[in-house]
Amino acid sequence: MSGSDRVRQEEGGLLYVVATPIGNLDDLSERALQVLSKVDLVAAEDTRHTGRLLQHLGLSKQMIALHDHNERGRVAKILEVLGEGRQVALVSDAGTPLISDPGYIVVREVRAAGFPVSPIPGPCALVAALSVAGLPTDRFLFAGFLPAKGSGRRSALTELSAETATLVFYESPHRITDLMADLVTVFGAERECVLGRELTKTFETFYAGSAEAVLAQLQGDPHGARGEFVVMVHGAAPLPAGEGASLDTDKLLGLLIKELPVKKAARIAAEVSGLGKNELYQRALELKGN
Repeated sequence: MSGSDRVRQEEGGLLYVVATPIGNLDDLSERALQVLSKVDLVAAEDTRHTGRLLQHLGLSKQMIALHDHNERGRVAKILEVLGEGRQVALVSDAGTPLISDPGYIVVREVRAAGFPVSPIPGPCALVAALSVAGLPTDRFLFAGFLPAKGSGRRSALTELSAETATLVFYESPHRITDLMADLVTVFGAERECVLGRELTKTFETFYAGSAEAVLAQLQGDPHGARGEFVVMVHGAAPLPAGEGASLDTDKLLGLLIKELPVKKAARIAAEVSGLGKNELYQRALELKGN
C-alpha cells in the first residue's frame, strides 16, 4: 500500500470489493461479515438479493443498486461518500464482484480519484469448479458468458478451438444444452468437458466425460436444465511446430463461412492454423461459391 493509500485509509474513504456466497451462506468469511457490518453504504448488483443476505446476517444498511445498466451513473455517488471519509462495500449477487459481473468502471474511477480499493476475497464459482474438475489448471482462459445466439456462440467457439489452455465458461440453464451441442460440433465429440451445476447448493452436481457424453448426461437428467452452470473444457492438443497445414482448413472455413463474412472467416482461420490470410481468403471464396 502506498503512503497516499494509507492516509486515505486512516481518513476512512475506502472501497471494499466483497466476495459473497455463491449458494451456501456459511461460505461468507468472518472478515467479509466484519466489513459489511462497518461500511456506510453497500453498492449491490440487486438490492433485493443483497437485502436478503444482510437480513440473514442481522444487518441493516443503506444500499444503492449498481448493475450493468447504471454503473457509470453511480460513480459520482460512490465518490461523494468516499470523499466524506466514509466506507463503501461493492457486492455482486453471488461470488466475487467484477468476475463476469459489474464493477470495473467504479473500481477504476475510485482508484483514479485517489481512494484505495481493498479486496475481501472469498467464493468464486470458476475457481471452485476448477478446483474439483480434474482438468489442467496451470493455464486456463475464462471467457465468461458466450453470445446467446447460436451463430455468435459457434463463431466464438471456433475462435477458441485451437486454444491449448483449459477453457471456462458460465452458462444459464435454458442455453446449456445448446452450448454443449455446439461444443460437440465445433470442438469434436471427444473433447473432454466437466460441468458444475448449482455449486455449493443442496443439489450440486458435476457432469464429466467427452463433450458428447456430457450432453447425453444433461439430456438424461430431469434436473439438467436447472441452476447456473460452470462449463470447463480441456484445451486443444498443441500442434507440433510447422504442422498448421495438417488442420482440415476446408472444414474450419466451411463452419466459419456459414456464420461470418468471408474476410472475417479467413482471419480467424489464419489465427487458428497459422496459414496465410490471403490464401485462406481465396479458398473461402471458392468454398462459398460452391
